[in-house]
Amino acid sequence: MRVLIVNTSDRSGGAAVAANRLMMALNNHGVKVKMLVRDKISDSLTIVALPKSPLLHWNFLWERFVIYCRLHFSRKHLFEIDLANTGSDITCLPEFQEADVIHLHWINQGMLSLGTIRKILRSGKPVVWTMHDIWPATGLCHVTLGCRYFTSVCHQCRLLPGGGSDNDLSTSVWRKKERMLDGESIFFVACSRWLAGEAKASGLLKGQKITSIPNPIDTHVYKPGDRMEARRRLGLKEDRQYILFASQRATNENKGMDYLIEACRQLHDLPQVTVLILGGHAEEVAPQLSLDAVPLGYVNDERRIVEIYQAADVFVLPSLSENLPNTIMEAMACGLPCVGFRVGGIPEEIDHKRNGYVAEYRNACDLANGIRWVLTSAKSDELSRDCVRKVTQNYSQQSVALRYIDVYEQAMALKHYRL
Repeated sequence: MRVLIVNTSDRSGGAAVAANRLMMALNNHGVKVKMLVRDKISDSLTIVALPKSPLLHWNFLWERFVIYCRLHFSRKHLFEIDLANTGSDITCLPEFQEADVIHLHWINQGMLSLGTIRKILRSGKPVVWTMHDIWPATGLCHVTLGCRYFTSVCHQCRLLPGGGSDNDLSTSVWRKKERMLDGESIFFVACSRWLAGEAKASGLLKGQKITSIPNPIDTHVYKPGDRMEARRRLGLKEDRQYILFASQRATNENKGMDYLIEACRQLHDLPQVTVLILGGHAEEVAPQLSLDAVPLGYVNDERRIVEIYQAADVFVLPSLSENLPNTIMEAMACGLPCVGFRVGGIPEEIDHKRNGYVAEYRNACDLANGIRWVLTSAKSDELSRDCVRKVTQNYSQQSVALRYIDVYEQAMALKHYRL
């Protein structure tokens, strides 16, 4: 079986990380997998970049320009909306033609257009689409934040000026997605049971096959280690407790830094506690915390990331919307208890008061309670063991690869039956 994974980047963002890990897991189980990307950073031979062309950058710029105009020339929400009005035609590439299954992941920001996806569907090849967010099931957005219009038809979009209208841009793109899917079948795979439920509620995806499979993780890389040794290698003090926050961009409003700032104010009585901030713009956030803070910045070295997890006492991700965050999975694989809000797929990863703490949504006080509970728990070794056990049983490469192979076989059988 030959599978072509399609993603905008091979390194940037959680979807890229997840797609890479899936490719490795499948290749280890006898499936021949290549990844096609627009933005190739690694030197891996199994990752293929789109042929170089000035159009690649133009596609990205044109979509942003159209959105910018529709936002009345405001940058607010500029990167929260995707139209897929332009993109590359990949159907003529040899990697596409030799594949038995086309596996789409995060294909936004000029990678694929709705027209190109329609052409892929009409090629006769079975298509699997892993949903890393809700965008395939909505008109414009990647995060709904309580909006339920996608359950019927998107309109009055909160991201558009004035809250949109009854027949706004979200409605227009919704209709184009309807035409793209008309008469065609896609096997949609959500990374969490929560997202699968949201996708099944979408008026856009009625009649499509939808299941949930978590992202895999390499437990040979992400694993527990000696905490004090990790701290020595990182130059951290050994006699402190460390709260770890990680995000690609620490200032991303959706990652809930404001709630962590407030929670830290309520933890001022805990002695010897320091917050580690992993991610871009960490130095902008660190001064806002009432506890000691160390901005680690953006780190791309996987071994160093593992050391940071191993050095910490608790991982906190107060996101306002999440699918199945890789960072929580990585932390737990390293034996690090986690604290997050009861939102999206986070409660699927964290078992409340067994391997972490699930705080009430948008409740900084309960977030502080969770951090305090982990830091003062007398059963820290037991928490750590339960973290590793949860990851091994649910997110190992083997278990995830076998579930995807089953989806590929179903997709191929359905396509053959229809032909």
